[in-house]
Amino acid sequence: MGGRPDEVRAPEDWLTAVERERADHFRFPEDRASFVAAHLLARLCAAAVLGAEPGELTLLQHCDVHGPGHGRPYLEQDPELGLSFSHTRGYVCAAAGRGKVGVDAERVPAGPLDKALADHVLTPGERALVTGNDDLIRHWTRKEALIKRGELTLDRLNEGGAGLDGRHLLEWRAEPGIRVAVIADAPVRRLPIPRLG
Repeated sequence: MGGRPDEVRAPEDWLTAVERERADHFRFPEDRASFVAAHLLARLCAAAVLGAEPGELTLLQHCDVHGPGHGRPYLEQDPELGLSFSHTRGYVCAAAGRGKVGVDAERVPAGPLDKALADHVLTPGERALVTGNDDLIRHWTRKEALIKRGELTLDRLNEGGAGLDGRHLLEWRAEPGIRVAVIADAPVRRLPIPRLG
């Protein structure tokens, strides 16, 4: 699922205290709105997979370094369900399913190829073929989705992530200048954001 933050019409009281606290630390209202909408959308997406009520799902995250509110998301009610979300200013997306799931959304920078980013993100073979930022961000979103699946790390982006054997990929362009990639163990399909009430 993906769309503008204002398309995610779900009550903020679904958020945990940790999520509300993190949301309140954003400096810009647009960034707060994207954060909140992504967390709510993750519940809507998981509920669609589980046939559950989204308001009854508790989204949790925990990182050994940064503590609660960071790290790979999971549901208290079904920790084995693959769950991922992403937000960039003005756009949010989420994915859920059995097995590993990763989703990423990124804005495509205007102008000529960002060579420094390309050198950091792309393998030498990929770098030889990429000439513009749109293609660069297509690779970036795929690799971020792999990171969220636990199969790649930020410090090794330019060494891997080229092959997707055994995985399912769904990509789309959202609004002008946003690319989205979902990588999952099972076949993937895009669903509209549900209308509540």
